[in-house]
Amino acid sequence: MPAFKPAYLICGDDHGRIAERRTRLRGLAEAESGTEGLELFEGERSTPDEVAAALSAMTLVLSRRFLIVDGVERWKDKELDELEAALRAIAPETTIAFFAREESRFKAPERLHKAVKAAKGQIDAENAVKPWELPKWAAAQARELGLELEPGAAKALVTHVGDRQQRLLRELEKLALGAADDRPGDEPITLSVDDIDRLTASSAQRGAWTVADAIIAGDAQAAVRTFLELRQQGERVAGLVYQISMRVRTAQEVAAAIERGESPAKLKRTLRMPSRAADRLIEDARRMGAERLRELTGEIADLELASRGGGHGGVGEDTAAITMVAGLGT
Repeated sequence: MPAFKPAYLICGDDHGRIAERRTRLRGLAEAESGTEGLELFEGERSTPDEVAAALSAMTLVLSRRFLIVDGVERWKDKELDELEAALRAIAPETTIAFFAREESRFKAPERLHKAVKAAKGQIDAENAVKPWELPKWAAAQARELGLELEPGAAKALVTHVGDRQQRLLRELEKLALGAADDRPGDEPITLSVDDIDRLTASSAQRGAWTVADAIIAGDAQAAVRTFLELRQQGERVAGLVYQISMRVRTAQEVAAAIERGESPAKLKRTLRMPSRAADRLIEDARRMGAERLRELTGEIADLELASRGGGHGGVGEDTAAITMVAGLGT
């Protein structure tokens, strides 16, 4: 079990991360002391006076005592006299954690910051990173995990995974675990844009995207070959068709935007895919045109309906799917 400090203040505007920290602390507290050693202060119970009274009260708990307090972003400095005194006299084997989900004018009181510090506690700020700062943040987190992201790789990771910091961190942890066996000593593992593209999507997704890209490029032979390989691996027709459909719809939107006069450079920034893949999709979408891609989405919708039990015209599911894939994009 970790060593616990007397007090913690976890505050900031990254509410998801704060909720994650709270859940983790509660789990650690229950593992250490059981439910009888844990007190929660939420809603109407979360007032400075009630928390101060609980801190000062005698307890029969023989193990470490934990108090988890929510909503302190709505407290005021002038309300903290009793709590400040209780923190100065906090009992040994007691840990109190304050959680403040901050936004605009709702902030953890400055006096609470000072009281936690005076109690030899710890203050952690969990603030959301601005979208344009996420690649830099992801690269820094990767270094802490023994990974080095090449230029562009951090941006590709954000493109693939999204802008939620917790999701990005979980993905980096998975990448670090996967790379652990290949790391020579303590040397960091370097990941390129292609590595991120390959490792952050499932094999089924990558394969379906390959099928879709071949369709959009007009290469029916490559589309059918990849589709057959995926079926041989046990992938379901319905799942593959869904992924293909989403990729083709993206291409249709790109082609329509180009025809409206939007620049490829601007469109590229909106696509959630690596740079080279985005360039290829934009070029193929422009060549095929929005009208033909609109027809393609309708044809794929028919295949999707058939794959979900809408009938195959008297032939098997695979035959219907392969025939449709072979005809798409031609």
